[in-house]
Amino acid sequence: MALDPASTQPLSPTTDDLPFYNHEPYPIVPLGWAIIIAATIVGSILLTVSPMADLQGVASLVPAILFAVVPLIALALVSHGHLNTLFRPYGLAALGRSVFFAVTTMILSSATALALQFFMTFAVNPVIDVLAVAGPFDIALFMLRTFIQLIGEEVVTILPLLAVMWTCYTKFGWGRRASLAAGILVSTVWFCSLHLPTYDWNLIQCFVVIGISRLVLTWSYIRTRNLWVSAGAHIINDWSLFAISFAGSHMPIGT
Repeated sequence: MALDPASTQPLSPTTDDLPFYNHEPYPIVPLGWAIIIAATIVGSILLTVSPMADLQGVASLVPAILFAVVPLIALALVSHGHLNTLFRPYGLAALGRSVFFAVTTMILSSATALALQFFMTFAVNPVIDVLAVAGPFDIALFMLRTFIQLIGEEVVTILPLLAVMWTCYTKFGWGRRASLAAGILVSTVWFCSLHLPTYDWNLIQCFVVIGISRLVLTWSYIRTRNLWVSAGAHIINDWSLFAISFAGSHMPIGT
């Protein structure tokens, strides 16, 4: 369903294409895309390297919230409120898709890690050690924080994908497929780069193992046009890995 470019009416949930790259449902100008990219960078800084990143307890929710919300506020401003183009209805069918893509992510990334373990040493996410000694309240807080943060990770990955796609499609005259491929490549590299400090700057771990996971999650958004699906898959994947690590650290040794 095409809309008048000047229209501010919401995009129909049945529209079967990625938003914004071709000026629909609302034409975002170059300055608007620059604002969106700047907002994703600001949100990432607030989460990772700003003084806010060291907040503890309930206050630790603040950088996670800003990480997710700042880019969305930017998008809402420059697109005149067309956020529903990213977040479509989420019911049991969408949950099933999240589970499918989460399982696919775990299988492919685990297979890759198993193949690479003979040639390299993997860095351990430091949160695993924190969870091993965490109490019930801290675990609940951790789950809430990661729930918000993982939604944010999808936001700060998909928005750059659409920005690159828009640039290639409207400014370079590339076709849709080539523009989408460029968007996937750039957004995957960006996402993997965000994980470098967490995994001790292990390039292979971040750009190969995590990169494969990212490609599956990105495909879940492209396939469904619903960021809730990719966020759900991301949450299920990460929580499952954290749960396995937590259970392993609390497993009794010996008999």
